[in-house]
Amino acid sequence: MSLTAHHVAQLCDELQPLLAGWKVKDVQGFPPRDVLLILEPQAGAGDEDGPAVLRLRLAADPSAPRLHLQQGRLQRHDGPVGPFFQKLTADLVGATLRSIAPVRGDRMVLLELRGDEGRRALVVELFGRRANLVLLGAGDKVLAMAAEPPTKGGKEPRLAVGSPWTAPGAGKPPPPSSVGILESFGTPEELPPGKVKDRAPLSWTVECNLGSAAAEAHDADARRTLRQRVKRRLARTRALLGGLEAKADAADGAERIRMDGDLLKSALGTFKRGDREVRVQDWFAEGTPERTIELDPKLAPTENVQKLFDRFHKLERARATVGEELDRARARMGALEALAERAEDRAVDAAKLDAEAVEAGLLDPRQVADVRKRKAPAPRKPYRSFVGTHGSEIRVGRTSKDNDTLTIRLARGSDYWLHTADCPGSHVVLCTPKGKEPDHEEVLDAAHLAIHFSPIRGTDRAPVHVAQRKHIHKPKGAKPGLVALSGGRILEVRMQQERLDALLRGAHEPPTPS
Repeated sequence: MSLTAHHVAQLCDELQPLLAGWKVKDVQGFPPRDVLLILEPQAGAGDEDGPAVLRLRLAADPSAPRLHLQQGRLQRHDGPVGPFFQKLTADLVGATLRSIAPVRGDRMVLLELRGDEGRRALVVELFGRRANLVLLGAGDKVLAMAAEPPTKGGKEPRLAVGSPWTAPGAGKPPPPSSVGILESFGTPEELPPGKVKDRAPLSWTVECNLGSAAAEAHDADARRTLRQRVKRRLARTRALLGGLEAKADAADGAERIRMDGDLLKSALGTFKRGDREVRVQDWFAEGTPERTIELDPKLAPTENVQKLFDRFHKLERARATVGEELDRARARMGALEALAERAEDRAVDAAKLDAEAVEAGLLDPRQVADVRKRKAPAPRKPYRSFVGTHGSEIRVGRTSKDNDTLTIRLARGSDYWLHTADCPGSHVVLCTPKGKEPDHEEVLDAAHLAIHFSPIRGTDRAPVHVAQRKHIHKPKGAKPGLVALSGGRILEVRMQQERLDALLRGAHEPPTPS
């Protein structure tokens, strides 16, 4: 269901006598390709019984390109609209609409305007997914456009700012049709109150049909996006829950690890470096049966003993918090599963449901690029960059191979390296000038990022390795991302959500030093 060239001609014939001579009071942008012209009659020229303003919708929406008087309610766009709509506002507010006419008998409309900036024209190209809005100046030169036209085979684009506008010549023209709008779409059961219904019934028909189709398409897209967002968050929460359950199971065995440590300590002198196991009498079990304890052949006997006690203390720390973390993770899982069920209900507004989920903390806010700040894509870096509390750069590796590149090739010996102590995750490098100790607050910043970019994201506390880069080396033949430490310490980190949020909001690519 779409407008034909004949429909466009009918709409222009209906709108021309209604709007010619009216002045643009305001321009409202609805990115990426929708605009609403708020029109008012010239002083002394209005009909006392007529409307004080009329709203002309020019929609280059790929799902339903159209033009019509907007009579239904429309929620104003919240957020930046971009340079195209800013240019429309600057050039068209105060201008007088002189005419609305089809172009070359095709699905294009030309709005001629005259204002302080001189002659302006707005072309509405209603070609399905290639629909566009183009602002023209003197000599039909392009001043701005809503969407950049695609280029093929290295050819010059059809539209370019500063060049004359040329009509699209893609493919065959649509077949001629004499079927009118009312015959194509049918007459709506209800017309809006007021004289506009009598003056612009075709416009109302288009709004009811194509406007509804566009709304349905946008709702379907919002629902699809919401499903994907919930699905990703569910997968992450299941992974967190699985990790916490494994952590809880391991913590339940902490006492057995301590016993093995005591047994191994009492057996010092009966085994040496290089041994892979040792048999001892288990005097913690009834009947003191023989027990086999596995050893790390690379470690000395006392180091093997210390390894077991270190493991015991780690499990004890985990036991203190894992119960609360499991309860929170299970509650979040239940809330997400309920959200996923509601997302399938077509009677629920998907966009509002998404906003509610963000407000409740179940989903992260959607990252919408500011169209005013578009830049050419920068070369890919093997790390994300963040800014610490006092301005230091903190780098976080993206993949296992990127971790190697960041730590082994890019980090300096004076930089500080951080990594979660209990599980895999991204390498984090706190850039530190030679001869200076890092600020404690920035070490905490980097530790928060190490936890956030790991499988235990969302936990309340976790231990993090902290070491200078010069104490990190890559074992020969080790898999990507695996390194060995010859120094450093473990920092127990209690997560502060405000600190993490501030770091994530401030993520950026620092400028290149001069």
